[in-house]
Amino acid sequence: MKRIDSVKNERIKQWKKLHSRKGREKANQFLIEGFHLIEEALKSNVVVQHILLEEGREWPAEWKMDDAERIEVHITVLKELSDTMTPQGVIAICELPNDGEIDNRNGCFLLVDRIQDPGNLGTIIRTADAAGMTGVILGEGCVDPFNSKVLRSSQGSLFHLPIYHGPLTEWVRAFKEVKVPILGTALQNASSYTAIEPLESFALIVGNEGEGVDQDLLKQTNQNVYIPIYGKAESLNVAIATGILLYHLRR
Repeated sequence: MKRIDSVKNERIKQWKKLHSRKGREKANQFLIEGFHLIEEALKSNVVVQHILLEEGREWPAEWKMDDAERIEVHITVLKELSDTMTPQGVIAICELPNDGEIDNRNGCFLLVDRIQDPGNLGTIIRTADAAGMTGVILGEGCVDPFNSKVLRSSQGSLFHLPIYHGPLTEWVRAFKEVKVPILGTALQNASSYTAIEPLESFALIVGNEGEGVDQDLLKQTNQNVYIPIYGKAESLNVAIATGILLYHLRR
């Protein structure tokens, strides 16, 4: 087993760059921290390349790490790589997954338009996972799903279901071609979500925290829906609204 004690180690310097989107894309890698997230990654199709464990800790017996390089490190190294106040004792370096092929003829898909808050996106992905969605499609302008805050708030769900990327106008066009119903979320020219019957296959679009779904996308949907507000709140958090809609449509 290898060991790294210095924060000046070249590998540590390179891995620290993975905290930026540019660094992740250049290296084709991302960094995850914590026993739970790493365990979820190891159980998925994600390629875990290196695992750094704080000296004195035991390697979890249930982890299958045959293809991952195991490295013991000093706590100062973990602190250098961690972006949390208290390092969790273990960090992994993983390969960025490819989008892969998608069969959009059947299934339930969530399209995400310009969500910028990492906590919101992570919660949305976690909710989509819990609701049994076929896949999540992130449009241009969304926060990077491999941002550490997104990863933490997704609680590993990012590793459980396919995540695709690309201009949502092209995805909408593709769903239309195979006659998958497309639902938008809007406050005007929309029906209450309770008027929609559950669907075996659909594509739901949720939008930016402040601006909602882009108007050009809303013009291309089969129907737009809203969630009634019964109290004095101005609006619902987008992640909460997504959960209400997905569970209604998936009943």
